[in-house]
Amino acid sequence: MRSNDTSGLRIFVVDAFTAEPFRGNPAGVCLWADGLSDGQMQIIAAEMKHSETAFISAGTVDDPAGAGRYRLRWFTPACEVPLCGHGTIAASHVLFNEVGVESDELLYDTLSGELKAIRENGGIRLDFPRGAPEPFDPPGELLDALGIPGFAEAAYCAKTNNTIIRFETSEEVKAVEPDFAKLEDAKIGRVPHGVIVTSESGDGYEFVSRFFAPAVGVPEDPVTGVAHTVLAPFWAERLGRNEMRAYQASARGGELTVRLVGEDRVNLIGEAVTVLRGELIL
Repeated sequence: MRSNDTSGLRIFVVDAFTAEPFRGNPAGVCLWADGLSDGQMQIIAAEMKHSETAFISAGTVDDPAGAGRYRLRWFTPACEVPLCGHGTIAASHVLFNEVGVESDELLYDTLSGELKAIRENGGIRLDFPRGAPEPFDPPGELLDALGIPGFAEAAYCAKTNNTIIRFETSEEVKAVEPDFAKLEDAKIGRVPHGVIVTSESGDGYEFVSRFFAPAVGVPEDPVTGVAHTVLAPFWAERLGRNEMRAYQASARGGELTVRLVGEDRVNLIGEAVTVLRGELIL
């Protein structure tokens, strides 16, 4: 039942982009955040220590179990971010499976505009804005921070402020060992920024990736939805496919399906599992 009393807030930890506990990307999910200040959300996210914590507000909705529209915000341990894929999967999983929302479609008002989450084949499909990566000549300080002697090509997406570095093999992707202090200081587009390393893959996946964002307090993110809004058009152009399976090769590992829709949208499809239910005392 919804309440604006913040003395005891329902909070969950959900592993997103996986069907197995303790894999994928863990996100905190806080219900209901209507009475929280920005400062409280930030200190809660810092306390949770996940790459993102999602805060769901019901706004003027009187019946959360039958509702389909919410306010959604995401905070890293260091700052608020305008878009978060795994945090949206996690929030949607909580609304569908913990709250018991009856609708098969959720609408979110966010800093990135209206977003949708739809139940699909046991998972959740997100409808997100598509990135537009362009060819890019990465500065030497970035390559030095990544500790790489060379690469196949690079691209940059101004919308998400993400740089893509493509390698020829997945072994090269997995071997990258960044100097995170140098990577945080590297000036690429807007600061903070994120860096994606990627390659074509096999074993049932079209491509593999990793994602680094120390400038927002996330040295390496386990599985990154926003990165895949950029990777989807990048690899669609190179592979000639509008739907692909992707694997993010972090220590935890996670997987999702990406699908280009129209000229400016991308679907991210993945599963999630609740690993913790509790009450946050303020």
